[in-house]
Amino acid sequence: MTKDIKPLLIDGSTPLSSDALLAMLDAEGLVHHTVDHAPMWTVEDAKAIRAPSPHGHTKNLFVRNKKGRMWLLTLHEDRQVDMKTMGGLIGTNRLSFASPQRLMHYLGVIPGAVSMFSVLNDVTRQVTCYIDEAFMAAPELHVHPLVNTRTTTIDRENLLGFLMDRGYPFEVLRFG
Repeated sequence: MTKDIKPLLIDGSTPLSSDALLAMLDAEGLVHHTVDHAPMWTVEDAKAIRAPSPHGHTKNLFVRNKKGRMWLLTLHEDRQVDMKTMGGLIGTNRLSFASPQRLMHYLGVIPGAVSMFSVLNDVTRQVTCYIDEAFMAAPELHVHPLVNTRTTTIDRENLLGFLMDRGYPFEVLRFG
């Protein structure tokens, strides 16, 4: 955490912790497996230290447009896209990465820790979420549980259902 970013959401509340998230999954009886590891800041970091798995490795982009609209894009880790193309796919233009401050205020995480679970901290429901079509056939996904020092493996349907039940649906991002 950088010193100038206070760990508070836009409404002044404290973000959900990784431990609290995992307890929620347990309370719902959702099968998941979480491992602790060195911090992962990039896809390259993840590839270097993770155990091999054929399924659902993600990269997450938190982006905004000039008007302040925000999106969380959960993409296959090897998906290459430029911002102009991405903007066209989600129906906007002039996309840029959101600042670390905005990331904390709206998703409650630091850079490197963004994942699908981050939307649980979107208390004002201002972030629109997309998931890469490549994941719709993946039986499980590997995602950070609100920190970049852990990775949780969870069934895709259970993850999407868990988020949808709390009012955070993901639209499928189709690359044609």
